[in-house]
Amino acid sequence: MASGEVAAPGRQERRRRILRRDGDACVWCGRQVDAGLVAATTEHLVPRVKGGPSWIENEVVACARCNRSRGHTTPAEWLEECRRRGWEPDGAAVLRGLERLEQAIGARGGQRRARPYLRSQLRRMRRLVDA
Repeated sequence: MASGEVAAPGRQERRRRILRRDGDACVWCGRQVDAGLVAATTEHLVPRVKGGPSWIENEVVACARCNRSRGHTTPAEWLEECRRRGWEPDGAAVLRGLERLEQAIGARGGQRRARPYLRSQLRRMRRLVDA
């Protein structure tokens, strides 16, 4: 690590910070996480296979069921699927997460593979949230 760089927080610390930032409800189904049998996870909006970084700005609160079920489905496609299932996903929170990531990439640079995916999801999510 170069002088002056701050170590990235580990997975558990990122999860704690994301829960503090976003609250304790799954963005996809709305269930309260860490309550009873609903395990809290964080989910990458831009999947790592699409070049998404493991940055706090790229993660949102999701229950383990939604995280597993979504797989590599895009945020916009999964939001539509959640609505078809009768759930009430928080599209505005997903959009805010994508916008946070766009700002973080703009400030930090890099993430060349993630940028086209992120741009397309921002366009689609803005249409879905405004609809």
